[in-house]
Amino acid sequence: MDVYDITIVGAGPAGMFAAFYAGMRNAKTKIIDTLPKLGGQLTTLYPEKYIYDIPGFPKIKADELAQNLEKQLTMFNHRYCLEEEVVKLNYQDDLIEIVTNQRTHYSKAVILALGNGSFQPRRLRVEQAEKFENNGIDYFISDLMKYAGKKVVIAGGGDSAVDWALMLEPIAKEVSIVHRRDKFRAHEHSIQQLKNSSVQILTPYIIRGVKGEQSLDTLHLQVAKSDETADLAVDYLIVNYGFSTNLDLKEWQINSSRQGIPVNSDMKSSRDGVYCCGDITLYDGKVDLIATGFGEAPTAVNNALHYIDPKNRTQPMHSTSLFQ
Repeated sequence: MDVYDITIVGAGPAGMFAAFYAGMRNAKTKIIDTLPKLGGQLTTLYPEKYIYDIPGFPKIKADELAQNLEKQLTMFNHRYCLEEEVVKLNYQDDLIEIVTNQRTHYSKAVILALGNGSFQPRRLRVEQAEKFENNGIDYFISDLMKYAGKKVVIAGGGDSAVDWALMLEPIAKEVSIVHRRDKFRAHEHSIQQLKNSSVQILTPYIIRGVKGEQSLDTLHLQVAKSDETADLAVDYLIVNYGFSTNLDLKEWQINSSRQGIPVNSDMKSSRDGVYCCGDITLYDGKVDLIATGFGEAPTAVNNALHYIDPKNRTQPMHSTSLFQ
């Protein structure tokens, strides 16, 4: 049985910084997340959007921030368990069992950095769509160069769909964006960039069918509220219909609500050994900013380590002293 000092559930900004700080404290650390890559909503929902509340950065793109946090983590040999969903927590005398949809992990303490909860993509609901998942139909983008020289269609009308279309324009052979309404929900500046780009805008169209032999090669489209149809040749379809979130913590045996998890000033939940940071935390005066989560992360880590071993100080050395 491989036991970790700290297991962090959630790989968004707060979770990633908590993992970095745990490494600074020489804690054996593991990260678990439902998404296929680190970064949480930053890299999944709005990678090209600027964030303005990060100290020291007048502005920084969401994906760049996530990449910086990931680079920071490379200083330590942490273990990442991605595309795993935690379903419940069990408590033994001195260990916590973290049960996922794939296996059971063991840890002396847990830090929950769940954001707004685990989220899964809303899938394309047409016949044979499931057949082409990861074989022409993608819900996540982990490598932009996968689409180099290909005919790519983005389905959706929000910030994420427009962002990915603009990012893929100089890489793919052709990029089209299909939306069932004439108007997009993205920021005005992004929409103007889209209109000024070479991206083919197909509105108001609905995807009614997908075709292909070994992999996806054709989309069957229908004009909304019309009988007019068209077929579109494609190598990849990237579906951006949004995500459904899940914050059901009934099996976790901790006090929680739809809004999050109440914590003490040391970021401790109602359960010994379970601490929190980021948007999931609830306390009087809480301000929901990424910067707030960055501040909560070291508090959670230090107090988790003190819980594991009361000899551990909750006020360790300054970072300027740790790497000398």
